[in-house]
Amino acid sequence: MKKIYLAFLAAAIVASGAAFAQTNANGNTSISDPDASIIGNDSTMEALREVSVDRFEREGFWNVHCSPDYGVISGRLFEGSPEAKEPLRDAGNQEMQDTSVFGAKIEFFKRGVNSFFVKAARPLPIEGITKTVSVWVCGRNMGHQLWLLVQDYNGNNFEIWMGSLEFSGWKKLTTAIPPSPDGVHGIVQTSPYHGDKPGLRVVGFRVDCNPMEAQGAYFVYFDDLRAVTDLYDVENRDPDDMNDAW
Repeated sequence: MKKIYLAFLAAAIVASGAAFAQTNANGNTSISDPDASIIGNDSTMEALREVSVDRFEREGFWNVHCSPDYGVISGRLFEGSPEAKEPLRDAGNQEMQDTSVFGAKIEFFKRGVNSFFVKAARPLPIEGITKTVSVWVCGRNMGHQLWLLVQDYNGNNFEIWMGSLEFSGWKKLTTAIPPSPDGVHGIVQTSPYHGDKPGLRVVGFRVDCNPMEAQGAYFVYFDDLRAVTDLYDVENRDPDDMNDAW
């Protein structure tokens, strides 16, 4: 019986191989002769735009926090802006005020493993499918690490590393938003089972301090929070389509 089964399995494999070879001969699934009707579907179904998320202009909107065991922290707006900052190619946001930056100051009690937070008064929504998030930071050349705090479509919280603050002056830090592998796990930004609310929200930032440099007073400044997002579904929505937010 085992020999009969193996013979049948071998015949099936040969038949499927012949069918695959025939398909290749017709030019439908050959790797060396790809189907032009499929190529570029991913790129043509995207409308990437750089949008402004926040420019750190509103008093009282950004808050700072650290454990009272680590030190004392404060935050406020300052006049200024990075000179190297490129203009935003978004006609709808070009007229927005852009004269201030947000600064945070923490005075450490002692060296140790600690962190502090810079958070928005409410999560900042980004329309579409967010690809990257960037922010200008003045890090004061300390070996602390900056993390981006976000919420996905389902309200789950995630933290994404943006980079080290070991540089002088202003620097633009950019991080990519990893896509969900299956629409269930990871950072989910869209779902056919819910309404058309924005897929990603920026909660704020966390700074993990280098234990050897967490002493005295440390200053850090933020400006011009932006995102590159895919607005294909938003821009191509039919004007007579219903809004699923009821």
